[in-house]
Amino acid sequence: MFFAATLALLGAMMLMLVRLFLGPSLYDRVLALNVFGTKTVLLIGLVGFVTGRPDFMDIALLYALINFVGTIAVLKFFRYRALGDAPESTGASAGTSAGPAPAPSQEATR
Repeated sequence: MFFAATLALLGAMMLMLVRLFLGPSLYDRVLALNVFGTKTVLLIGLVGFVTGRPDFMDIALLYALINFVGTIAVLKFFRYRALGDAPESTGASAGTSAGPAPAPSQEATR
């Protein structure tokens, strides 16, 4: 039973590799990479269950978190072309400061 599940996961991973290399757009490729990472998490969990080693679940959870953060970072990079803060807009608000608003004066509150 677990052998069949492992074969099904490996088959799905191979299909995602095909989509990763032949995807028509960038977002198809990022989605295929994310699904490949998710299938890898399932495979690690399955191997841990079959071998009776519950520590593999910790490894699978860590890999899932890295997969999620990596996907968000790749998408942010392709949108803003930088991984830091979002670029400043060059519009009418370019000359305003981003600091806190000044406190109201005593005369304005009376």
